[in-house]
Amino acid sequence: MRKKRLLWQIFPSYLLITLIALLTVTWYASSITREFYIQQRITDLQARGRLIEDQIFLKFSPPDFRSIDALCKTLGEKSKTRITVVLPDGKVIGDSEKDPVKMDNHLDRPEIIEALKNKTGFSVRYSHTVKQDMMYLALPKYKKDKLTGFLRMSVPLTFIERVVNSIRKRIGLTGAIIAFLSAIISLLVSWRISRPLEEMKRGVEKFSEGDLAYRLPAPSTEEMSRLAEALNQMASQLDEKINTIIQQRNEQQAVFQSMVEGVVAVDQEERFISINQAAADLFHVETSQVQGRGMREIIRNTELQRFMLKVLRSEKNIESEIRLWDKDERFLQVQGAVLKDAQGKGLGALIVMNDITRLHRLENLRRDFSASVSHEIRTPLTAIKGSVETLLDGAVEEREAAMRFLNIISKQADRLSAIVEDLLSLAKLEQEDDEPKIQMEETQLREVLESAVQECLPMSSEKELKIDLLCEENIEARINPQLLEQAVVNLVDNAIMYSNPEKEIHVLAKKTDGEVTVSVQDHGCGMAREHLPRIFERFYRVDRARSRKLGGTGLGLAIVKHITQAHKGRVTVESTLGEGSTFHIHLPLR
Repeated sequence: MRKKRLLWQIFPSYLLITLIALLTVTWYASSITREFYIQQRITDLQARGRLIEDQIFLKFSPPDFRSIDALCKTLGEKSKTRITVVLPDGKVIGDSEKDPVKMDNHLDRPEIIEALKNKTGFSVRYSHTVKQDMMYLALPKYKKDKLTGFLRMSVPLTFIERVVNSIRKRIGLTGAIIAFLSAIISLLVSWRISRPLEEMKRGVEKFSEGDLAYRLPAPSTEEMSRLAEALNQMASQLDEKINTIIQQRNEQQAVFQSMVEGVVAVDQEERFISINQAAADLFHVETSQVQGRGMREIIRNTELQRFMLKVLRSEKNIESEIRLWDKDERFLQVQGAVLKDAQGKGLGALIVMNDITRLHRLENLRRDFSASVSHEIRTPLTAIKGSVETLLDGAVEEREAAMRFLNIISKQADRLSAIVEDLLSLAKLEQEDDEPKIQMEETQLREVLESAVQECLPMSSEKELKIDLLCEENIEARINPQLLEQAVVNLVDNAIMYSNPEKEIHVLAKKTDGEVTVSVQDHGCGMAREHLPRIFERFYRVDRARSRKLGGTGLGLAIVKHITQAHKGRVTVESTLGEGSTFHIHLPLR
């Protein structure tokens, strides 16, 4: 938004106030004048009516409508007034300008209605008979408390409007002169107000450029003079504080120049002396906002607060490990030391923090992975060992029993082989994540999806499942066909495994702005929402008993995730318990 100078903000305001005042006066004066002339006309019409009503209503005894109409025309021409005589039922029997026979019933006219209520009726309105604005005055005539009829007097408003317009023109001309003079005065006043501010602006610009020795001149007005004095005082204080800040910055640079970890320095009252950017990022605060504020106010972590208090009370360096609760759990290795001045007096404490969350997570992953691998391998090994021991105990002599145990050994050996192959695939894919070496090529996506669906047909036929493929012929993506086929096969196998018989599995591909999405949708058992964040972890199973019964290794979705990451993409899942799941592989176009 374009900013305006103060002069052009004050001056239009003064001018607008003047114009509003002039318009208000013009409107009020013309309204009063119009009302005055209307009242004068009402009084005049009423006087004329009283003078001629006896002449007209004498013709009612006996009624002589022709004479009444002729008398109306004669009197109306002489008095330049329209005269109308109306019977109590609204019928017009005399009019100075029109033939009464051709005129409408007048009982609904506002002035007639008001005359029945208030002895005198008045209205100003447009007359369709004479085609102009008219002012009407109706006088009821009674004889022995019985309404004989109405005498209506009316004159056009042309004269009044002419007088009012003339007054408006005179006031407008005078107002224009006043507005012109006011504009000149407003401009001068606005300039006198804005000129000292312009000078102060130039002085403040000098301050911002670093010339804090410059001093603003004192204007003639008291308020502006005080403002200039305050600005000069501010410049002096700024000069002093900037020198202090430069000194503090040099001290901080000396302390922090070799530190890459988070560093926090506090005084004896646990108020922040300084904090580096690494520490500020850890606690999501701004370094400029914590200076001088209490640590408990900024960092709401009881473990760190207790550690800080322990450091302040100790003479030795202290080391510990604390947990930091943010969106996720984080672990910090903290080292604390007492800050001392040249005389050895304690000034506060210095804490160095190193984020070791990744090391913790890697260690946890290693332990979980080892436990999961051991558990997954132990199950088939136990089955193999049990079968071998049974065969050694004599079951080998019984052909039927021997074949059954040999089938168990073969099946569990295949399971071990599948686990080992999946682990090797994962290891290779993780290596590709760190140092991408897979060969990418522009490939028709439909060919890859058809190959994957074809590979899964035998398994789907056993469960009487139909696989529906929907992919346009012209969709291309830069992919590794073998790896993407493996990922789709894993997703389709997963969908077949957890779908009920005679259901459909949909494999879809669509191209949007910036990416290609491959989706595999089933109508199986689905998953609860709490399982979705971990579904792509190795050996994670929603239902362990059912998964092992169905023969999965627990590594299929982890392989899908790493294949997608090797393509610089991402994999997502949507699932509703009892209704089914949909997995999406998002691949970038470039």
